Amino acid sequence: MSPPLRLIDVPALARIRAQDWGNGEYWVWRVTAYLQGESHPRQSSPERVVFVAESKQRVVGFVAGHLTRRYKCDGELEWINVLSEYQRRGVASVLLRQLAEWFRERNAFRICVDVQPKNTVARSFYRQHGAEDLNLHWLVWPDIRRLLEVQG
Repeated sequence: MSPPLRLIDVPALARIRAQDWGNGEYWVWRVTAYLQGESHPRQSSPERVVFVAESKQRVVGFVAGHLTRRYKCDGELEWINVLSEYQRRGVASVLLRQLAEWFRERNAFRICVDVQPKNTVARSFYRQHGAEDLNLHWLVWPDIRRLLEVQG
């Protein structure tokens, strides 16, 4: 089980997010605001979580999620990112499973995620883990517990 996020980890998360888009300064602000409840995704509740993956005491990936009512979902995967040199090693799958467990503990079963239509790698990853198309930008796990059963 990966540890929950510590505020000292925020700069590391920002660097990981910035490898795909934006810069570290922006992501430090954005992740901090998300964690402190100053940034609210549409229809989200204040309850949210971030789990980190570490290797040799270094943050190599993270996943963030929160409870929501958007698209009649119970929860939303906000971000999942892994350093490029740790990708395709199962890190994202472990993080996704941990977030799924967090949702299950809160009786949040219908989980959605926003993914750019052209991000075929992410869309494929989510589909391999049981997500289905909801609309052009969103995928949904109708029941996230299935992911835990299949991989459990």
